[in-house]
Amino acid sequence: MRFALGIEYDGSRYCGWQRQKQVISVQGEIEKALSRIVNAPTEIVCAGRTDTGVHGTGQVIHFDSPHDRGPAAWTLGMNTLLPKDIAVKWSHPVSDNFHARFSATARRYRYVIYNSPYRPAILLKGLSHCHFELDESLMHEAAQQLIGRHDFTSFRTVHCQAHSPLRTVHHCNVSRQGDYVIIDIKANAFLHHMVRNIAGSLIRVGRGVEEVSWIGEVLYLKNRCQAGMTAPSGGLYFVDVDYPEEFQLPKTAMGPLFLDNQN
Repeated sequence: MRFALGIEYDGSRYCGWQRQKQVISVQGEIEKALSRIVNAPTEIVCAGRTDTGVHGTGQVIHFDSPHDRGPAAWTLGMNTLLPKDIAVKWSHPVSDNFHARFSATARRYRYVIYNSPYRPAILLKGLSHCHFELDESLMHEAAQQLIGRHDFTSFRTVHCQAHSPLRTVHHCNVSRQGDYVIIDIKANAFLHHMVRNIAGSLIRVGRGVEEVSWIGEVLYLKNRCQAGMTAPSGGLYFVDVDYPEEFQLPKTAMGPLFLDNQN
């Protein structure tokens, strides 16, 4: 039988999602707990791998099990075995043709910036900090140039292993709630470091270092060296995945929890 789980995690102490030798990973911790529930070695597949220090509030995984342990085992049982900074939010049986990665039609991230002259103490590991004043309206205007299908070479790491730099961005919105500036971006898929590189570039516009039109120029140049620096990982959250309605997967409120706008 195949099951899908919704996963939430604080990525602060993990060396990314992917299982690796001799380092702690989110995938590794989930597979250890799941193998105990299933009583057999069990591997999982995720909707999107996240880097070191990146968080997830809407990650989706699937796995195959010879047993149906019941919903409580996949949720309450798993949460008993998992570290406190990883949690299962929901479980759902799916057909064999469901694939957490390849069935996904879109993915969504949020990048959260604490915009204050002074560093934060609360939620420190879940934020990026910019002590320069940011104009979120200019950042939002600039971000609209990224919408559509484009070559995002300028916004991916040189180590990115994707075969094509072409991605389709559905929306890229920038808003403010008090001292928090939030970049909310949805696309069919993302390149390695794409969101963090976009965030680093939009911050330059928000500070007034670059003009709004600069983002479009950088996109056109297809040169990573022309974009802004890679923003820190701590402010990035993988918040949602879209799947065809036929799979009827549960939908939960997107995080982080202090953000009111869930649209």
